[in-house]
Amino acid sequence: MRVSNVTVRRRVFLTLVVGVVLYASLITRLGYIQLVEGQWLLDKANDLWARDIPFEAKRGKILDRNGKVLVDNISVPSVLAIPAQIKDPRETAKKLAVILGESEAKIYEAITKRVMINRVPGGRKISAEKAREIQKLGLPGIEVADDSKRFYPNGSVAAHILGFTGIDNQGLTGLERVYDPFLKGTAGYVSFPADAGGREMPGEPERYVPPIDGMDMYLTIDSTIQTFLERELDQAMITYQPDDALAIAMDPNTGEILGMSSRPTYDPSRYQDYPSEIYNRNLPIWKTYEPGSTFKIVTLAAALNEGVITLNEGFHDPGYIMVAGARLRCWKRSGHGHETMLEVVENSCNPGFVTMGQRLGKERLFDYIDKFGFGQKTGIDLIGESTGLLFKPERVGPVELGTTSFGQGVSVTPIQQMAAVAAAINGGHLLKPYIAKEWRNSITHDVIGRAEPTVIRQVISPETSAKVRYALESVVAKGTGRNAFIDGYRVGGKTGTAQKVKGGRYSQGEYIVSFIGFAPADDPQILVYVAVDNPKATAFGGLIAAPIVRNILESSLAYLEVPRRANQIEREYRYGDKKYVEVPDLTGLSMREITGTYYTMPLEVAGVGTHVIKQSPEAGSKVEEGSKIRVYLGDKKSD
Repeated sequence: MRVSNVTVRRRVFLTLVVGVVLYASLITRLGYIQLVEGQWLLDKANDLWARDIPFEAKRGKILDRNGKVLVDNISVPSVLAIPAQIKDPRETAKKLAVILGESEAKIYEAITKRVMINRVPGGRKISAEKAREIQKLGLPGIEVADDSKRFYPNGSVAAHILGFTGIDNQGLTGLERVYDPFLKGTAGYVSFPADAGGREMPGEPERYVPPIDGMDMYLTIDSTIQTFLERELDQAMITYQPDDALAIAMDPNTGEILGMSSRPTYDPSRYQDYPSEIYNRNLPIWKTYEPGSTFKIVTLAAALNEGVITLNEGFHDPGYIMVAGARLRCWKRSGHGHETMLEVVENSCNPGFVTMGQRLGKERLFDYIDKFGFGQKTGIDLIGESTGLLFKPERVGPVELGTTSFGQGVSVTPIQQMAAVAAAINGGHLLKPYIAKEWRNSITHDVIGRAEPTVIRQVISPETSAKVRYALESVVAKGTGRNAFIDGYRVGGKTGTAQKVKGGRYSQGEYIVSFIGFAPADDPQILVYVAVDNPKATAFGGLIAAPIVRNILESSLAYLEVPRRANQIEREYRYGDKKYVEVPDLTGLSMREITGTYYTMPLEVAGVGTHVIKQSPEAGSKVEEGSKIRVYLGDKKSD
């Protein structure tokens, strides 16, 4: 069959058109790949070629309110393996095992895995000496990278607050865990190209992406006040040998925690050496127990705020009060007889507080308990806070109302008591306690964020708060809190002695003794709570916990340079109380004059000379009777 020229030309033309279309499509596709998807494909190729050696970011430091470092970092080396570059795995594993003290089989398994990079067992955060030994070996595929670990310069100080980190520098407990996202930073790395076998490609550049360090965190904690708490708890553990003990210091006007500690404690750098129940239980926020008489502050504040009592009205205490057929006793079996409501507070008289609760009634009393924050978490920025336990409203009868009024039958936490008492004395504001105060850039030190005081609600009026402060100052001057008295500082406070509950029953002979105190009473600057669980001594908060709080307050007030106050309620002395006397001025006197006039005061003499040129304590100070005065002798200066 003969094909005409027209047909041939049509076929040629059609073939040409198809060729042009195909060629144009190919060019378009190549252009699209080159211009549009080129970078994406290159990135994918680089991802296939790239091998990364990670560099951890340094965690942010943790510092106290004055900039003293509480948690820092120290540089430590770690060993990494690039399996594809290791030429003799057996020999490599053998040499590393000798230096690292790890199983040769375990190391061999790790360095022969089909991964780009792997950590060498036993090679995490090793000593500088071991790192130098490994580097001297020059083993192919083995790299020593810079790493860091947490350093606690003060050992166990504030351990339960700070917490600790794991092997990967992740926060596990305490503030380290709560604020891990802020502290941990972003890891960096060195990236180098390698072939399919993992071998480094010669002539190709490496890329370094620096790590971004975490933020520094400044706390509300004052390390000096924290030291006072630690010192007193250590002494209490030696003196009374309790099951445990705890202490909290707070600024009652802001909710800032100035110090928090408990015993037993631990060293965060060696947390593995301690039972988990020690480092996992921050007692000031976790422990729940019947508060005893410290809870009476809530009943007093509610009764005064509702106007159901006045401090000068009379009350008669025969030693008990009958409630729905039950005899609720006072701690003083013979009773206090006739007294005012102020003396009810001073004497911590149970029948008097039952009467306050009865006048308030169930609804009002439990409404105030709720408003003061009991039965709920305070919201403090720590992990493990408990809520405590209150009677359900439908289970509150006359007896339960009475016992709750003096702190029995309810379960609370120490931090709840701190927040509630702060509200009772600061003008009536319930505040949210907090510890993290500020976050700053670790390089520039610019402030990135700051926490501010949080007022949850107004619980009582400022006028009622002033009455509560006055009553609690009277407790310390004339009542059960006399052992917390500090001359010139107007201390207020309340004792607490609570029988422990075990298996749903009160345990005979086991008590939690406590004291909560503040100063100055006219303008509280610091609030301190101490609780000692099952002391092997007399079980009264006024005899054990009150002196501890006194020591903490006295040291803290002097450190904070809080001026002494006038118009202090004069202390009432009773048999067995420690007495305080004013130190005389001995400067300029000869030893003959001193021993002839002040022979009752023991002296410690230092220096050589005929007359006193200096003394300690200074003249006018008040010290415990029988305290020693240190005098420094020298030549008498002429007038």
